[in-house]
Amino acid sequence: MQEGKVIKVSGPLVMANNMANASIQDICYVGDLGVIGEIIEMRGDVASIQVYEETAGIGPGEPVRTTGEALSVELAPGIMSQMFDGIQRPLDTFLKITESNFLSRGVQLPALNHEKKWLFEPAKAVGDSVSAGDIVGTVQETNVINHKIMVPNGIQGTITEISAGEFTIDEVIYKIATENEEKALTMLQKWPVRRGRPIKEKLNPVAPMITGQRVIDTFFPVTKGGAAAVPGPFGAGKTVVQHQIAKWADVDLVVYVGCGERGNEMTDVLNEFPELIDPNTGESLMERTVLIANTSNMPVAAREASIYTGITIAEYFRDMGYNVAIMADSTSRWAEALREMSGRLEEMPGDEGYPAYLGSRLAEYYERSGRVIALGDDNREGSITAISAVSPSGGDISEPVTQNTLRVVKVFWGLDSQLAQQRHFPSINWLSSYSLYSAEVGQYLDQQLNGDWSGMVKEGMRILQEESQLNEIVRLVGIDSLSDRDRLTLQVAKSLREDYLQQNAFDDVDTYTSREKQYKMLDNILTFGHEGQRALSLGSYLSEIIDGTVMLRDRIARSKYLPEDQLAKLDEIHQEIKSEIQEIIAQGGMTND
Repeated sequence: MQEGKVIKVSGPLVMANNMANASIQDICYVGDLGVIGEIIEMRGDVASIQVYEETAGIGPGEPVRTTGEALSVELAPGIMSQMFDGIQRPLDTFLKITESNFLSRGVQLPALNHEKKWLFEPAKAVGDSVSAGDIVGTVQETNVINHKIMVPNGIQGTITEISAGEFTIDEVIYKIATENEEKALTMLQKWPVRRGRPIKEKLNPVAPMITGQRVIDTFFPVTKGGAAAVPGPFGAGKTVVQHQIAKWADVDLVVYVGCGERGNEMTDVLNEFPELIDPNTGESLMERTVLIANTSNMPVAAREASIYTGITIAEYFRDMGYNVAIMADSTSRWAEALREMSGRLEEMPGDEGYPAYLGSRLAEYYERSGRVIALGDDNREGSITAISAVSPSGGDISEPVTQNTLRVVKVFWGLDSQLAQQRHFPSINWLSSYSLYSAEVGQYLDQQLNGDWSGMVKEGMRILQEESQLNEIVRLVGIDSLSDRDRLTLQVAKSLREDYLQQNAFDDVDTYTSREKQYKMLDNILTFGHEGQRALSLGSYLSEIIDGTVMLRDRIARSKYLPEDQLAKLDEIHQEIKSEIQEIIAQGGMTND
């Protein structure tokens, strides 16, 4: 190890000299305690080190030791169902070693369990030619995740030896003869977090990610491999939206990064996820979840690394052919860590003190999401869907983090504090939010559902937009100025808002809605509007329609609480809508032409 000396300490930033042979992004151990840091700037033989732990008590003259290696994560069986800090230290192991509920400084421990044995089943044989990304075998890591052992990047050759059985992640399981030498390889790979893993090809995302949240899946869908932002003020429900997506999204696994938010939010995840059953697999949600925790009471500098740790783990599983969702809560706290480090480096600030390179750093992060063909001989597809909360002060989305985020993501779920105050959750404003994937998703679902899903979505949005315009008229001149047709439109819009878009995350049934149930619920509400407008055109009065469908409208409203195995009742409601409106028309002495 190269050694130097501390010459200055400024918060999480340490300056050291005699570092002439060190490099930017090298990992260092600073001071007598050996707290971990990363070189982020070099001027001659003086290095500025971003320290990922508390620096109190470290003074000039203490040693600095560089490893010559970049900040990397360990990738091997044992990642799933774990909770790591921002630099991949396992928090449960940390607790056992330190016997403290708080992070002790200078504790160095491996990210994964290097003593546990895993049952390895080969997928290749001696004599097979392999290259980077080829799957040589599998390990059943959890009941849900079959961990695929891949040939490391940059290695190509012929397998000369491969063994089945139980091994630790450090034991040799196969050997490859390359052009120059024979390499003995294990299950363990290491990858620098600031460099994206290589892929064969990037594809356009097409298939929607079903979240079970009706306002998202219907009006503002995100694709597998897409990117979405959830900006909103404090208390508007950003974290609940991300928790809901992490719980119910139809992806193979979830990487949840708690970046600078309150610790009790990560506690909620730890308490809830093991008890919840994934509707797609029938297993506990923790079986497919990795948690990265760097909450508000943990080192600020490590927030900046936690995002990269999370996306690197997501890329690893994407390369196996899995669909991965990564949640970052929130990128605003990550940007604040960037701002603090930039200020201590005395760099020229950009808007509101954030570094001038904020936009490019955000773009680099979101660029690592997407749907890809991974390296390997089987052309397997995988995807990373990046969903990030943004916490603008006072909900002002004109601030730099939100604006730079919206430049690169294609889905904007804008949370509305007024909706949150009205207890309308998810409080996603349907008039200001958008999804640039709507057209592709509409075409895809029209084929999957054999129906006019995209037409229904357009009509539902048209009704909600028309309601906003009609409410302006009502505020000016009163409800009596509206025609019966417009009043019926308001009634249908109210049903869309309260019976469809509003969803109770704490109700066992309403918390998740399948695509089939969403289709039938939306169809029933729109059919009521169609039949009502037809009755008005045939001479019925609005009062007759409203008074004659009280019970029917109640059944439509309560349909959100129908379990998934009782969807046939939604078909019954559909027939009742037509028959009851027809009866109202007949009672009025009118006939259907």
